[in-house]
Amino acid sequence: MQNKGGEIFLEHHSQAKPKEILEAQIRECFGRVVYSHKTHEKCADILLSRLSTIKIWQIVLSAVTTGGFLATIFGAGQLGAIIGTIISTILLVLNAYTKNYDLGELAQKHKQAANDLWLIRERYLSLLTDLKMDDKSIEQLKKERDALLEELHAIYSGAPSTTFKAYKKAQSALKQYEEMTFSDEEIDAFLPKKLRKG
Repeated sequence: MQNKGGEIFLEHHSQAKPKEILEAQIRECFGRVVYSHKTHEKCADILLSRLSTIKIWQIVLSAVTTGGFLATIFGAGQLGAIIGTIISTILLVLNAYTKNYDLGELAQKHKQAANDLWLIRERYLSLLTDLKMDDKSIEQLKKERDALLEELHAIYSGAPSTTFKAYKKAQSALKQYEEMTFSDEEIDAFLPKKLRKG
């Protein structure tokens, strides 16, 4: 501690090295991309599940509507007509919703964003590996980091917004179910004997 001009400040003897600072930033970016990738995957899953449910209800309601109108024709009376009208109105609303809000197309956009983010995620991982191997200059590493940042910006600009529900599912998948984590034994199971650690 020194006193200089009436001001007291701490002198830091152990300054972080530039590569350590760069590694910390790249690790942070890698973590964010892992979460974004998984969140877009979960968004696609949620939308496809919702689309599947709507399609099933469309089929069921179509069958019930047709049955209601057939019952009216064959003498079921006014009640059959009323039930048929109500159900056909619900079916009309569902059809209008799927026409105006294409869940399949939106799910595909999330899937594409996830695919694009997967590649960025793997490249961040490779960048971290290169950094640890210490065979690239800090200028090279910074150049690669900046290029990844530009590509990431382009992906995010074209990607649809994610939802909180998808984020929570991604968080659960990554933390609880460890979807991105493998033990040495699990990795060994995928590799030929010559490449195994165990």
